Amino acid sequence: MASKDILVLGAGMVGVCTALALRQRGHAVVLVDRQAPGRETSYGNAGIIQREAVQPYAFPREWMAVLRVITRQGNDVHYHPAALASLMPALARYWRESAPDRYAATVAAYSALIRHCLTEHERLIALAGAQDLVRRSGWLQAYRSAAPFDQAARTAMEVARHHGLDCRILDQAGLRATEPAYCGPVAGAIHWRDPWTIVDPGELVSRYAALFSKEGGIFSRGDAATLKQTEGGWTVQTEDGPVEAAEAVIALGPWATTLTRPFGYRFPLFVKRGYHRHYAAEPMPSMPLLDVENGFMLAPMQRGLRLTTGAEFAHHDATPTPIQLQNAERHARVLVRLGAAVEDTPWLGARPCVADMRPIVGRAPRHRSLWFNFGHGHQGFTLGPVTARLLAELMDGEQPFVDARPYDPIRFGA
Repeated sequence: MASKDILVLGAGMVGVCTALALRQRGHAVVLVDRQAPGRETSYGNAGIIQREAVQPYAFPREWMAVLRVITRQGNDVHYHPAALASLMPALARYWRESAPDRYAATVAAYSALIRHCLTEHERLIALAGAQDLVRRSGWLQAYRSAAPFDQAARTAMEVARHHGLDCRILDQAGLRATEPAYCGPVAGAIHWRDPWTIVDPGELVSRYAALFSKEGGIFSRGDAATLKQTEGGWTVQTEDGPVEAAEAVIALGPWATTLTRPFGYRFPLFVKRGYHRHYAAEPMPSMPLLDVENGFMLAPMQRGLRLTTGAEFAHHDATPTPIQLQNAERHARVLVRLGAAVEDTPWLGARPCVADMRPIVGRAPRHRSLWFNFGHGHQGFTLGPVTARLLAELMDGEQPFVDARPYDPIRFGA
């Protein structure tokens, strides 16, 4: 296998892991981002390596659920009316791909990646010396009302049996015994025990990036939008001057559309924005809890108890509207002793989503030396090392460890 010069654009979890996987295979790799590694989307999530997330978030198929979103009756989804026209083509395909027969195929493809997330992260965590960031007690999927809890518990047990997962069903007393810090009125919770939680997601990405540098990789601050094709491959402008390489990987998450469109690609990509804020909770819970009916998650972090919101459909650069966070804070104070906010201003980020709920991983159909690794939706943090390995094997012409066809960019046409 001959060594290649490779540019990797994007230093979130996916991009850092991609650069690291390629460097560990002996390639000369330059990782480029405008910010330090792990400072964007990979910083702002709930910090869970979700081994149980075998079913990606589907578009609701029941019209009552859709009507609830349209009329803004819940807190899990918010939208900007001005953004709907531009989002509608991708959302229409998202709805179509969520039909039962299509969704079943997506679950099969998605779970094939998810089942490897712990083992792939475990190897990197050991090499990066990041064990201090990891908690292995799982997380809680909680319900305020009995009927939704009973239905969710039955579904969870079916999913666990089918996919070989470990979960416990906790009634109110069981939840309080397992996690006394959550003391509000809850009917019960599903305790997903396989996942690992990270007390500082951005720091984990930084540790992986430090490992990349230790192993001879180069990180350079630069603007991915300056990427240009040359006779010998690709070039991008950085603070250290132009960097050239024979091949390039776009791993830009929510910014992938900005870079792929000028090269002629029209993927059904959209973003779901989300907010978080830290609070000085006392006592601090030991594991995350998702309040399903009120659309937020509480995740214990080094900076405090992180309150994260559901999905906001809006233009990526639209003015922040943290309505969901305000509502979530009100509901959270009934559930836990939340304390004062740590930051003056909430954090806002975006999740990179594809209408068929599968990441885009593989060679660009029109450019043989250009590769894609983006569109992981809610699970870029979970799947970063997994799709990085997959892409590295494809770039080296090896038989990939999972069937790569469900994620191939060619599925959207040349």
